[in-house]
Amino acid sequence: MGIVVLTMKASVIEMFLVLLVTGIHSNKDTTKKIKRPKFNVPQINCDVKAGKIINPEFVVKCPAGCQDPKYHVYGTDIYASYSSVCGAAIHSGVLDNSGGKILVRKVAGQSGYKGSYSNGIQSLSLPRWRESFIVSEGKPQKDVTYPSALTYSSSKSPTAKTGEATKAYQKPSVPGTTAQPVTLMQVTGATASEASHTSLPKPSPSAVSTTSSLRSQPMGHRSWELDLWSTSSDASGQNSPRANAGFVPKEELSTQSLEPVSQGDPNCKIDLSFLIDGSSGIGKRRFRIQKQFLADVAQTLDIGPAGPLMGVVQYGDNPAAQFNLRTHMNSRDLKTAIEKITQRGGLSNAGRAISYVTKNFFSKANGNRGGAPNVAVVIVDGWPTDKVEEASRFARESGINIFFITIEGATENEKQYVTEPNFSNKAVCRTNGFYSLNVQSWFSLHKTVQPLVKRVCDTDRLACSKTCLNSADIGFVIDGSSSVGTGNFRTVLQFVANLSKEFEISDTDTRIGAVQYTYEQRLEFGFDDYNTKSDILNAIKRVGYWSGGTSTGAAINYALEQLFKKSKPNKRKLMILITDGRSYDDVRIPAMVAHHKGVITYAIGVAWAAQDELEVIATHPANDHSFFVDEFDHLYKFVPKVIQSICTEFNSQPRN
Repeated sequence: MGIVVLTMKASVIEMFLVLLVTGIHSNKDTTKKIKRPKFNVPQINCDVKAGKIINPEFVVKCPAGCQDPKYHVYGTDIYASYSSVCGAAIHSGVLDNSGGKILVRKVAGQSGYKGSYSNGIQSLSLPRWRESFIVSEGKPQKDVTYPSALTYSSSKSPTAKTGEATKAYQKPSVPGTTAQPVTLMQVTGATASEASHTSLPKPSPSAVSTTSSLRSQPMGHRSWELDLWSTSSDASGQNSPRANAGFVPKEELSTQSLEPVSQGDPNCKIDLSFLIDGSSGIGKRRFRIQKQFLADVAQTLDIGPAGPLMGVVQYGDNPAAQFNLRTHMNSRDLKTAIEKITQRGGLSNAGRAISYVTKNFFSKANGNRGGAPNVAVVIVDGWPTDKVEEASRFARESGINIFFITIEGATENEKQYVTEPNFSNKAVCRTNGFYSLNVQSWFSLHKTVQPLVKRVCDTDRLACSKTCLNSADIGFVIDGSSSVGTGNFRTVLQFVANLSKEFEISDTDTRIGAVQYTYEQRLEFGFDDYNTKSDILNAIKRVGYWSGGTSTGAAINYALEQLFKKSKPNKRKLMILITDGRSYDDVRIPAMVAHHKGVITYAIGVAWAAQDELEVIATHPANDHSFFVDEFDHLYKFVPKVIQSICTEFNSQPRN
């Protein structure tokens, strides 16, 4: 009996031990099951911008080699979302050029971003931007889950190596609508930068005030404003669902084809280009206000082949022509085309746009008529992100009248972010206020329509149009030989001064230079030495009489080398040579060289000058480019004749 009891106790103990061991193994298995999986860090390319990634906070791995100027960074410490993520990480000191993991957190847009040089990267300044981000070391915080696959604002992921698929982003629902997954390709007419506006829920209608500032807001803010903004009207001027849907009443259809098409206002015959700001920072609402402004200008101008013609170039990172001068020949068609323009996004590179217009827009193929003044109106929200001075100078020298409309310009606190201070004054032809308009608010832009139209149509005041008086480099070659004498030399200088007075003189208009010669030659002043009329006249007065022989051929060669070699390529080159006798050297070959180099030569002989030699020196036809004066005291009579010849020759040539 006792033996049986012991056996049962042993069995119980054995079973207990088995259960205990089994439980331990079971607990170990359970522990393995609840262990957090290893976090897969997404990789991105050096050129990926923070604005392309919708996630508000994420950890990514940057490759090596992102310390390159082509990966643009905007700001210091807090970076605009238009920046390269990896470039910003290097600039901030979180990474070096070997790459690595970083933590990125989105924050609100700033009113401006200050550029600086740090860790081998020069960051750039930028005006206000809709969204910012900050970078820190790539150590995930506790209790925070980071995405292992990023969500992009494009339907095509820019990831480099991991190859993970892009997630369709679920657009936040609005009352009365059904949420749909959207990608960039599903946002009709939107750019990549615009699509990113869907990244945050829209605020409630009560949060929006129609009197609130149109300044840039954090990402997602303007997407609600779009629902409240409409400029489509019916025939009575009231907003109409039928008009918005594109319906036209039957009675209008029957009369539209009978309306006479205007030939345009003949009192405003100009070739006009609008350079409109399509940058991301402007937002969709202000872009629509800008388009309405263009439509109002088109209507007021009365577009037509006998009047003004108008084309549009939109700029962001790069410029693109929306349509040229010959595309739409009446205001009605032009307004329809303007309505169809979609925003490009990107930066606000107005300088690049001005260069594009100068080189490409005003061509015969694009409808430039030659005889009509060329006008370019640049619209800027705040300030450009590149420099405009040099591009504008080249445009003005090409005969283009530059107008600047600056809307909501920089405040005192914002001026530190402006790339080029006083950019508007540096861009326009005259700084008297005629060529620049400052608009305090986008809401008041419509008030600028009439003043702008009045100015661009005032062709008598369009001083930057190419004329015979403002588009040349003029080199005077003056005989200072002994036969002239001191008194007559002063008379010659007065003749030179009287001719110079007739021209519009500046560094972008007509420029004047002078050479005096005997056996030798002397540069009295060059084209770059003086750029005002008063300075030129004073310089002429200071020229001293030299005295000596007469080597006219050598003087022509000297003028070509010392004066006209430094002439600007888009300037007409005019040489006005004044002599009182026959040259001691040969003038034929130097004259041929001058003609071959495109220098238009006028020869003016006094007293003992050889008329056959004047005709050799003068540009063909010699009768229009050579003059003989019997006495020095009669030189003044030939001022209007020389000016008339210069202008006749200019008007006979193709323009622009």
